[in-house]
Amino acid sequence: MRFDAIVIGAGQAGVPLATRLAASGREVLLVERSRIGGTCVNYGCTPTKTMVASARAAHVARTAARLGVRTGEVAVDFAAVVARQKAVVEQWRASLDRRLAAAGERLRLLRGHARFVDRQAIEVDGERHQAELVIVNVGARPAPPPLAGLEPAAWLDNHRLLDLRTLPSHLVVLGGGFIACEFAQMFRRFGAAVTIVQRAEHLLDREDPDVSEALEAVLRAEGVTLHLGARAARAFPAGSGFGIALEDGREVRGSHLLGAVGRRPNTDDLACERAGVRLDRRGYVAVDDAFRTTAPGVYAVGDVTGGPQFTHTSWDDHRILIEILEGRRTGGRAGRVVPYTVFTDPQVAGVGLNERAARARGVAHEVAKMPFSWVARAIEIDEPAGLLKVLVDPATERILGASLVGAEVGELVHVIAALMQAGASARAIVDVEMAHPTFAEGLQSAVMQLGRFALR
Repeated sequence: MRFDAIVIGAGQAGVPLATRLAASGREVLLVERSRIGGTCVNYGCTPTKTMVASARAAHVARTAARLGVRTGEVAVDFAAVVARQKAVVEQWRASLDRRLAAAGERLRLLRGHARFVDRQAIEVDGERHQAELVIVNVGARPAPPPLAGLEPAAWLDNHRLLDLRTLPSHLVVLGGGFIACEFAQMFRRFGAAVTIVQRAEHLLDREDPDVSEALEAVLRAEGVTLHLGARAARAFPAGSGFGIALEDGREVRGSHLLGAVGRRPNTDDLACERAGVRLDRRGYVAVDDAFRTTAPGVYAVGDVTGGPQFTHTSWDDHRILIEILEGRRTGGRAGRVVPYTVFTDPQVAGVGLNERAARARGVAHEVAKMPFSWVARAIEIDEPAGLLKVLVDPATERILGASLVGAEVGELVHVIAALMQAGASARAIVDVEMAHPTFAEGLQSAVMQLGRFALR
């Protein structure tokens, strides 16, 4: 069959692209081999943050005495937590189904595995479909831990961990990134013993050391065991569970293993070579500033491009690409201000450059830094852990970036992101009148730690 546009993958860029292209009058084919909504709705943001909320409720109940509130014994019904998570996921899936149905007859959803036949054609379960415009949104998946002796069925990725109905007695986490930290704290708060094995010297090892250390201190205080700078050598059976031998001779044993050592693109079975779509050395689709691949008429968006693997980046990819296809802009993929948040407790958030990146690139900078415990709101609600750091260009006073650790800094980071997007001076934070007592005024206080902005 012939269409005006084919979208491969119904993730956070694919669904809005398909519906908006159909609304513009095009005949659109949307192909999805798994579940509508991609990683975010099915295995990432929606289910994990739903469970993080349950874990935080348990933690707040257990620690309520610090606020003068007495509670009885706190018990977590893990099966009920998972059931709630599944229900929330189903709500989002249903809303996406309704959105696709509302697009009408111009949008056809085809379930199946798409492979390129040539630049303008794909094959799905023996059927050939053609279009002048093809958009690839196939995403990425968890990479298996490179660990000798580890059978494929002996480890869990975040997808399979979300399907457990019984709480692990001891969860061992390989890796120290976003997924590793969120799941480790979550399952510890549910009542599991948790150990993290991280080969780098710190968790979230792309962050500045003081940022990582702030989170590490909290996890240790909650009973998470951290093996940092530790390399796993091999896995071996141990009773009803497993063991991991570390290169330094230590052993870690547990009941369940979460592999959180990175992701790989879903291009190994897409037959990109038939279409002339070049992949980079890691298998990601190479694109230019306008999301064009090396094949004319073929674009790629979302995680499969190897950029920041965030839902909000994928959605923004769709926004920019639509404007490109409509002739309202020529590019815009590069140079975006991309904030991020790790939904641990306290949260970790950032945007732009941190100190490490600024030094590595030779970028002149000043650092405004303040403990989160100096924020009045943090004291009042007894959430003092963390720190606030803002990097400022000493010549222009523009904000270069921020690294934040603390309660709800996932919201605060957007104050910085908006100012960076507008090209505003850090002085705007000093001059704005912020409500008291709020977390946001902590950013003002932090920036005013710099001599140029200090009250005299």
